[in-house]
Amino acid sequence: MNTPPIGDFITTRTGNRFHVRPVVYQDDGTIRAFFSHVTRTDLRFRFLTGMNEIGPAQITMLTHPDASHAESYVVFTEDGGMMVASAMLTWNPALDRGEVAIAIRDDHKHKGLGWELLAYIARIAETKGIRTLQSIESRDNHEAIELERDMGFTVSEYPDDPTLVLVSRSIDRR
Repeated sequence: MNTPPIGDFITTRTGNRFHVRPVVYQDDGTIRAFFSHVTRTDLRFRFLTGMNEIGPAQITMLTHPDASHAESYVVFTEDGGMMVASAMLTWNPALDRGEVAIAIRDDHKHKGLGWELLAYIARIAETKGIRTLQSIESRDNHEAIELERDMGFTVSEYPDDPTLVLVSRSIDRR
């Protein structure tokens, strides 16, 4: 599959290169196919629910974000042949908080993509003027929490739900 010639390329520390671009409406089928290659555990971590497959409501949320407070991104292999990750950034009207959520195909984990994609979304949040970037994580999502800690995020209890944690980081103002 060829992707539109928009977006950016990110290169991981291990030399893997990926194409990141904003989602377009026509990505419905691509995103549905992508999530069929995401493990059930990762679906639970991404959507914080016990779903076995992504449904039409989640597809619509990802492919038709309200541009006044959300952006969704798709990530492909360098040649555009395979979607390997999805990222979403949402923010409140005051821009004091933004939330990021990322999902990566299991066969593309441990290649540095999570690190670079989170850094990419943090740069977008900074350009929007968002002051704090957050992610709500399952307490069981040790890999994501550790990656976020390595990137300077702090971990705190999530109010009223002991199964979740809130990771957050102030956005650098240069």
